[in-house]
Amino acid sequence: MERICYQVNLQTGFGGGEVYTRFFTRALLDLGWRVFLLVPGRATWWHGLEQDGANIIAVGGVDEIEGHLPQTRSLLVFQTLPESGLADRLRQRHMLVCFAHMPLYGRNPEIFRHYDLIFAVSRHVIASLQAAGMTHFYPEPMYGLADLARPSGGSGDLLANSVYDWDRRKFRDRVLSHFYPACFSLKRPRVFEKREGLTLGIVSRLTPIKQFPLMFGILAPVIRQFPGVNLEIFGSGGYASVRDLERSLAPVANQVRWWGHQHDVSSIYPQLDFLLTGLPEKEALGLNVIEAQACGTPVLAVNAPPFTETVVEGETGYFFTDPRQDQGQDFARLLGRLCAADAHYPDPRQAQAHLAKFSFGEFVRRVSRAMDLAASLAKETSCV
Repeated sequence: MERICYQVNLQTGFGGGEVYTRFFTRALLDLGWRVFLLVPGRATWWHGLEQDGANIIAVGGVDEIEGHLPQTRSLLVFQTLPESGLADRLRQRHMLVCFAHMPLYGRNPEIFRHYDLIFAVSRHVIASLQAAGMTHFYPEPMYGLADLARPSGGSGDLLANSVYDWDRRKFRDRVLSHFYPACFSLKRPRVFEKREGLTLGIVSRLTPIKQFPLMFGILAPVIRQFPGVNLEIFGSGGYASVRDLERSLAPVANQVRWWGHQHDVSSIYPQLDFLLTGLPEKEALGLNVIEAQACGTPVLAVNAPPFTETVVEGETGYFFTDPRQDQGQDFARLLGRLCAADAHYPDPRQAQAHLAKFSFGEFVRRVSRAMDLAASLAKETSCV
């Protein structure tokens, strides 16, 4: 029987979930699945998957999903979750699988009860499902991988771009989305050059789940004690997220540079001494952590899940105590060690067994096992 999967991602912005959808689709194709991917019509970045064999279906919204599905029982995989009423309707005829891309701590878990099977991207997310009383999850974490093959479309230089993602549903953002780019275009182009000293980098969307303002509200005074430490921020976010992060970094404003969103992330990591993560509990996995290590850049992370799943102490990076517990004392100790003349910076590429867990080959094998289970459940269950 031909294996067919209808996959849904209706996110209009491009983030970690969309990177994940892309390599999940490629894994399915590699395994011989026929893939139909339902996406927003204006999200043009998906069309590169057509070259790999995916069938891209552009939809105007969730109401159009049903019209593109067959009458026969099919396997649907949701990367973004529609409202529960639609899920219940679709579940009467089809087998519904959904991805949990975020831990459920502090979130309403009820939406997940409307699906037959949940795939979670880390043990940290699985633990949150268990804490919410869920039992219908696939027990193996569906770890992602370093997907660095993104189109750069540039000259090779890292140029400063806008740090804002505008939410055009808000009047303030609609106004600023016209005014700010015009002002930004008048500035002289700024090219990245690594500064002398210890270079820490943020390579991430500046979203609330990272909790950067909270973290730097504690760590900025610590960093100020080390004038040779530089912080380079590659990423963009909403107006409030950027504003709050700027305020938290005010004590070290002269040690911080902002570079905005970058397409060619593979050219960023080798120019950093360490990738610096945000706070852990709202983070699902951290694809940037995996990407950095694949590029040979070690990671500084809070000693807690999910980072303890992706970083090996002393081999691919270093852990520090959550600054909310010790007001950044352990982070200060770590910076002192890394700024010393005899400091050791590990090369994650030497930890080959660890990196192999996040290779495409291992990911394909994980997808194969998970989808075999989903396909067998789809055959066993009957329509309501």
